Amino acid sequence: MIISDGFEDQEKWLAEGIAAIQHNAFYMHRALDANNLREALKYSAQMLSELRTSKLSPHKYYELYMRAFDELRKLEMFFKDESRHGVSIVDLYELVQHAGNILPRMYLLCTVGSVYMKSKEAPAKDVLKDLVEMCRGVQHPIRGLFLRSYLAQVSRDKLPDIGSEYEGVIDAVEFVLQNFTEMNKLWVRLQHQGPGRLREKLEKERSELRDLVGKNLHVLGQIEGVELGMYKEAVLPRVLEQIVNCKDDLAQYYLMDCIIQVFPDEYHLQTLETLLGACPQLQPTVDVKTVLSQLMDRLSNYAASSTDVLPEFLQVEAFAKLSSAIGRVIEAQVDMPIVGAITLYVSLLTFTLRVHPDRLDYVDQVLGACVKKLSSKPKLEDHRAKKQVVALLSAPLEKYKDVVMALTLSNYPRVMDHLDNETNKVMAMVIIQSIMKNYTCITAADQVEVLFELIKGLIKDLDGTAADELDEEDFNEEQNSVARLIHMLYNHDPEEMLKIICTVKKNIMNGGPKRLPFTVPPLIFSALRLIRRLQGQDGDVVGEEVPATPKKIFQILNQIIECLCAVPSPELALRLYLQCAEAANDCSLEPVAYEFFTQAFVLYEEEIADSKAQVTAIHLITGTLQRLNVFGVENRDTLTHKATGYSAKLLKKPDQCRAVYACSHLFWVDDQDGIKDGERVLLCLKRALRIANAAQQMANVTRGNSGPVTLFVEILNKYLYFFEKGNPQITSAAIQSLIELITTEMQSESIAPNAASDAFFASTMRYIQFQKQKGGAMGEKFDSIKV
Repeated sequence: MIISDGFEDQEKWLAEGIAAIQHNAFYMHRALDANNLREALKYSAQMLSELRTSKLSPHKYYELYMRAFDELRKLEMFFKDESRHGVSIVDLYELVQHAGNILPRMYLLCTVGSVYMKSKEAPAKDVLKDLVEMCRGVQHPIRGLFLRSYLAQVSRDKLPDIGSEYEGVIDAVEFVLQNFTEMNKLWVRLQHQGPGRLREKLEKERSELRDLVGKNLHVLGQIEGVELGMYKEAVLPRVLEQIVNCKDDLAQYYLMDCIIQVFPDEYHLQTLETLLGACPQLQPTVDVKTVLSQLMDRLSNYAASSTDVLPEFLQVEAFAKLSSAIGRVIEAQVDMPIVGAITLYVSLLTFTLRVHPDRLDYVDQVLGACVKKLSSKPKLEDHRAKKQVVALLSAPLEKYKDVVMALTLSNYPRVMDHLDNETNKVMAMVIIQSIMKNYTCITAADQVEVLFELIKGLIKDLDGTAADELDEEDFNEEQNSVARLIHMLYNHDPEEMLKIICTVKKNIMNGGPKRLPFTVPPLIFSALRLIRRLQGQDGDVVGEEVPATPKKIFQILNQIIECLCAVPSPELALRLYLQCAEAANDCSLEPVAYEFFTQAFVLYEEEIADSKAQVTAIHLITGTLQRLNVFGVENRDTLTHKATGYSAKLLKKPDQCRAVYACSHLFWVDDQDGIKDGERVLLCLKRALRIANAAQQMANVTRGNSGPVTLFVEILNKYLYFFEKGNPQITSAAIQSLIELITTEMQSESIAPNAASDAFFASTMRYIQFQKQKGGAMGEKFDSIKV
């Protein structure tokens, strides 16, 4: 019985054992130096008797064993030299069997047996058979394990093999298998030693001894004479029989791992059915998923090592066998957690993608098996299982670097359906990132439909998860990703592109008020890109369901922006209406452009109340209107009148002033066919001056000083611009009087000093001076202005 109670006791017993070994070893060395065989055997037997202890834990026993092992090496050297002891090796083999106790007797017998085999006075196979049988006399688990380990160690270089001086590979295999079987039995029996309260500690110590048993399989793997036929017929069935029959989860897991690691990959491939057949027979507590995963990794690497081996995989139907074995293991281990089953499918999928990358049906089959397993649970809750499902779904994306391939897998969305909302979104982000990273362009409307089904967690609220419950930063990142994705949906064929736009529209319109401001703009710009490709096609195409004409697309755009208005997101909707108006202008569709402008003005009137937003909006409206040339006189007058009217109604006087002088550009467009109404330009600028003057007076009343003259300098710059462009209504006299007005204002005591205004005015004066000095027609024009 092992006593593992106190660390101090263990140390004390170990120290006593080592002291006794050193004491007897001293006398043994003296006897060896004197060539006294009898005394040497006496003291070596006494030394080896220390290994009979039952007090030590496996770890401490190992330390004691190593001390004795070092001494036995010296004894073996003595036995080899017959001239020193004068006894033949055959007689010596008989002589050591007279030792009083079985454990010292067996150690001495193994030591002499090693020399006996080396002498070749008897066939090595006979000596090996004799030793492995006699070792059965020691049945104590720890003592027996170390004894047999010693036997394996001393006989390792004497095993018959191809090219070795000892013949008979079958005998060598038989010896190693027999020793392995006995050692495994002893190792398994070790779990029943010691009190139950120390079970956990004992299991840990037992685990530390696993390499003693595993060494036998390493030796088998290194015997060159064990070719595929022998491995298939004699070695593997015997080893697997011992593993299955021992019914010990620690032994089964470790030994299955040993088989996978020590024997060649080619052997595994050719004996796949036998090896996999043992897996469902293992104890339910054995970590079969890791064993199978390691096997599939080995086979994957073997397949990757050379294309020449791939036909072998097809020949033995590796995928079908692995798939079937995984199914049987999952069925047999009813208590296997869901994460274990999914991990197996991840390994099988990795194997499939590496060995059979061209077989998408295999990939779909693995996903289908996973769906079947997941169907027992409506939604996954185990965090590790969710991570494994994400790994499973990410694997095809990483391998093919093409989401379109994944879109053809019928079971792909079915696996995603089993994810909870949070993990569904994580997977959706992985899909989008794969598209962006690999610049994958989705070119068909039906593929877009499948794609949006996969990423539905990002484009709409799932099962009552409201958008306002989400972390704002994460939400913004997700929606920006969806926006980028929309730009990757493209087809050169206008009809198909229109179908894609309609598919996207259908999917994103239910996104809710927080999502639409992110997802609508990219869709609008994607449609505008299509419109610019179709410029000039404004007729209806007969006989086609949805003709891809600019008019038709503009109707769709109008509907989309109306949804954005309802969100409400009026500033964004106004910008998009103006973008559409500009596109309609380029297509020479005056009614469409006018309609978009009308919508923009309605929005401005009814929805935009914030004064800052109004300023931004009116400048956007003015800037866009100035660039458009599609309008007739009547429509243009209506729109410019509206723009100037709204400009003059802004809340703050400075904002009014800047908006009104910006409107002057609506009446003077500097291109060949542009409108040039100098009189109305002057009216706008004079109106701006009046507002600037009113702003000064108001400031004087409220603050006691008039504030800076910046507005006057800005208006002066507008005068100079139109003066240069040749507006006959803007005269040098008007500019001169404005300069004098500004100079007078700046010298007035009621004006608050302002460095920025002063610098702005000084810079404007330098510009006039520069134009005067330039000479030519422009120089003459500016000559009459005095600075």
